[in-house]
Amino acid sequence: MKNKAVLLVLVALVVVAGVLFFAFRKDTGKDVLKVGIVQIVEHPALDAAREGFIDFLAENGYREGENITYQIQNAQGDMANANTIAQQFKNAKLDLILAIATPTAQAVANIIKDTPILITAVTDPVDAGLVESAERPGTNVTGTNDMQPMADQFQLIRDLVPDAATVGIIYNAGETNSVAQVRIAREIAGKMNLNIVEVTADNSAGVLQAAQSLAGRVDVIYVPTDNTVVSAISSVVKVAEENKIPIIAGEENSVFQGALATVGINYYRLGRQTGEMALRILKGEAKPETMPIESQKETELVINEDAAKAMGVAIPDELRAKARIVQNQ
Repeated sequence: MKNKAVLLVLVALVVVAGVLFFAFRKDTGKDVLKVGIVQIVEHPALDAAREGFIDFLAENGYREGENITYQIQNAQGDMANANTIAQQFKNAKLDLILAIATPTAQAVANIIKDTPILITAVTDPVDAGLVESAERPGTNVTGTNDMQPMADQFQLIRDLVPDAATVGIIYNAGETNSVAQVRIAREIAGKMNLNIVEVTADNSAGVLQAAQSLAGRVDVIYVPTDNTVVSAISSVVKVAEENKIPIIAGEENSVFQGALATVGINYYRLGRQTGEMALRILKGEAKPETMPIESQKETELVINEDAAKAMGVAIPDELRAKARIVQNQ
């Protein structure tokens, strides 16, 4: 009798556990949310965007190891790798994807059509062919752009290097986001009577040679938010310091790495903003196709004091008073 009673209790426990299990699945749809994250290359700005995204979701109840798992991939600057990762994500049947930077966003969006894709650190999603319009994407893609205040960045050239006449721009012509920025830079420079010298690098290994080709030809180097160049910013800084050429950067992480200054957005906050959009999608409050692309409105002036000394630039008092002054990290 005793054994029979124990057996009945065990059976009852199994039944109750089963009911609770299926009730939970019915309520949530899945035990654990599966999210894929891919970025084109590893560098501080893109890493910060990824961290901001994950942190925001964690603060809102999606904690890794509990109810969410991440498949985090890095394409190492190679589009073939990006396409392979996109196919892997498709096969994995993920619940959500975060694509960081334009090339990886394009790779994922070209292959995956039935999973919500959040993008960030993409300069112009419309020009990149990711959405029909910023106001109404019309696809399974939405997220945040990282369009920088380029007119303000070029004004820094006038403020910090008043006698500058020629600006060199280093970028990868294969990155859609960079081509768009260079086009805007030409327009701004034309209005400011600044000449532009363009040099390109197809990969991070070519950045040093591209930077060296500007020595003796330009007064300032401008580095846009180009993933290839930013991932090798130390090469540009080396040439700039050796030749006393100030660098104005497209984003603040390059300033921490030795560029002179920028007025720009914060990529960690941009990642958090993208995470907030993802949360609305996960809760069923919004759909990517009708969710407008968002921008970060707040910008900050950041000046690297170590870089100013190395490049022979005096920081005007009026700029110092309103800037965040940093040193090399």
